[in-house]
Amino acid sequence: MNSTSSQKTGIGKVTLTVNDLDRVSGFYQEAVGLHLLRGDASAVELGVEGKTLLELRRDPTARRRSHREAGLFHTAFLLPSRADLARWVQHAMKTRPPVVGASDHAVSEALYLADPEGNGVEIYADRPVLSWQWKNGLVHMPSDPLDIDALVAARGSDEWRGFPEGSIVGHVHLQVGAIPAAEAFYADVLGFAVTSRYPGGTFYAADGYHHHFATNIWNSRGAAQRTYPSTGLADIEILAGDNFAASARSRADETGTPAAERPQGLTISDPWGTQISIVSSAANNLKG
Repeated sequence: MNSTSSQKTGIGKVTLTVNDLDRVSGFYQEAVGLHLLRGDASAVELGVEGKTLLELRRDPTARRRSHREAGLFHTAFLLPSRADLARWVQHAMKTRPPVVGASDHAVSEALYLADPEGNGVEIYADRPVLSWQWKNGLVHMPSDPLDIDALVAARGSDEWRGFPEGSIVGHVHLQVGAIPAAEAFYADVLGFAVTSRYPGGTFYAADGYHHHFATNIWNSRGAAQRTYPSTGLADIEILAGDNFAASARSRADETGTPAAERPQGLTISDPWGTQISIVSSAANNLKG
């Protein structure tokens, strides 16, 4: 069981706008391991156990987003166990997807890819919660080399059959134009706690997790507000308890941050125009 199973706040689904729906959908099914849940010529929903983790919306006329813009750095898919991640790695060794990096973050082990339209992807598994090292409210989360051989040795006898039961979107990492403005929004307006800081990057979480969001300026320092229509990130869904949206709405009103009511929640955009949808976890069967 993954460490997020008892949390009341987490990421629901991520929505991307893409030019080539068939190609990008095929990548997330074949290289990443998501299962096709439903779809047509305009949109596809991918996930596991009937739960949508990724929605792809087709817009062949949308301009292709630059990697220097604000928006998505990567969507991070959390597998339930280290053995599941090991099985994915063994599968990747055979299928050769475009892996661009691998890291041991102490709290987790992770591999990184890029989809056919440049959207970043992380596939990871958490280490046991009791092994995470905290000091003064911040978690030790380095980016050390990943021991692939040791990881693969943990795979067990089962074969990779796509995302297993219990897989979720563990966190979303974003490119922003400035860190102070990002912290003012994700911590002070949305209400996530700052859990780690890198040079040029800040990490945020609820309920004692290592991070549900991260923001960085590594490629996007000084980025302006996003312009649409473009490919890339269209929406991030936060699943939370009933008080989360109400508290975020109150803080948005106090700070003059535009927000709009939506069924069972709230829609709000960060300073760079990235849309966040907060919905009731009860309405989405996220058990807490």
